[in-house]
Amino acid sequence: MTRSLPTTQSADTADPADTAAPAELAAEALPGDVTGPGTHAPATLGEDVRDWLPICALDRLQPNRGAAALVGDVQVAVFRLPTGPEAPEGYAGALFAVGNIDPFSGAGVMSRGLVGDRGGEPTVASPIYKQKFALRDGRCLDDDTVSLPAFHVRDVGGEVQVGIR
Repeated sequence: MTRSLPTTQSADTADPADTAAPAELAAEALPGDVTGPGTHAPATLGEDVRDWLPICALDRLQPNRGAAALVGDVQVAVFRLPTGPEAPEGYAGALFAVGNIDPFSGAGVMSRGLVGDRGGEPTVASPIYKQKFALRDGRCLDDDTVSLPAFHVRDVGGEVQVGIR
């Protein structure tokens, strides 16, 4: 079972028993979660989904905040947009999943990025160098030669699931 690290606590001050390596989880895994090295690989957009892997309960994802999960050997950043008027038009309550590794720094930090939008396009800004990435497809809006992998994600009865291949 994976463990959680509160979003207000830094990894430097966290109790080692409350951390999960290598990804820090901001949402607790559901009972029976089978995430872990070598178990599954997330399906990127454009790939067929073979099955769905539970990541966490929907109510554990705070709107406009990210959570990192380890799906097989891949760090995935999952985001939930708000449902109110602050959500970009057409994206109220939407879920997105992209790679958690910042392609510019190589650090697993995208789940800690700033969620926003650019011209109505939901985005996450890297917390290190501040490049913005489209949450829908992972493309970098500041450098069109770079992108994050984007993964299939859905909510089924209050359970957030990532598609696996």
